[in-house]
Amino acid sequence: MTSTSHDPRAWQRPEDSASRPASARLVDPEDDLPSSNYAGDFETTAIPRYDSNTSKSEHSGYGLLNEPEPLPYVQPAGKYQTSAAEPTEIEPDVGFGPSDERGRRGTQDLGLMILRMGLGALLIAHGLQKAFGLWGGQGLNGFQQSLVDIGYQHANVLTYVGVAGQIGAGVLLVLGLFTPVAAAGAVAYLVNALLAAVAGQSDRGSSLFFLPSGHEYLVMLLVVAVALVLTGPGKYGFDAGRGWSRRPFVGSAVALVLGVGVGVGVWVLLNGANPLA
Repeated sequence: MTSTSHDPRAWQRPEDSASRPASARLVDPEDDLPSSNYAGDFETTAIPRYDSNTSKSEHSGYGLLNEPEPLPYVQPAGKYQTSAAEPTEIEPDVGFGPSDERGRRGTQDLGLMILRMGLGALLIAHGLQKAFGLWGGQGLNGFQQSLVDIGYQHANVLTYVGVAGQIGAGVLLVLGLFTPVAAAGAVAYLVNALLAAVAGQSDRGSSLFFLPSGHEYLVMLLVVAVALVLTGPGKYGFDAGRGWSRRPFVGSAVALVLGVGVGVGVWVLLNGANPLA
């Protein structure tokens, strides 16, 4: 009768004796069985406490299975109870925006467009009369001769400058493009026309303002041009997105001063006559 050998080398297989290290040995299958106090998979996730007052049951991973405390955003209760926020109405912006345009400007932009296009059409019509003699106009030669009769110097150059400036300002006003510059050009032209009309008036005893011998027509055109410089073109034009259309202020005032200054300066430098003499 043979007995089981307790020599570790007897447990080795012959084919593994050469490849395995000398310290290798077989593992007892009973070592893999769980112990009697094994807590399951939560045993590895439990964080042990090291205070002396903690009971042994709290060290177990089963403590994580207890009902968690309510969170404010999951179960609002008690001190975590929050009141529902009610929506508040946001007041519209008081600036020049879409709501302000629709609700507060009303027909203002439509009125500005009518004034702008009306003055532009009149300037274009009078410019075409001077340039091509349309609608009973005098043409370039007649316009140049009238400038000479009034007393302008360099009338041959001033004829083309005046006609081109009048038609160009009218086209820009109709389109609503570069409106302060166009209206300022119209102011300069109308100032010269008014001074020339006053200087060339033969009947000094009649009124200087009311028609038929006065100049109220030119005065009203000049007033409209000044108003367009200061108010801007409105939103019905190519300048609708520009600053001088939304809130004209300093730039429009400067354009008005330049327009009046150019008109008076051309009269003083190229004519020099006192219109009231």
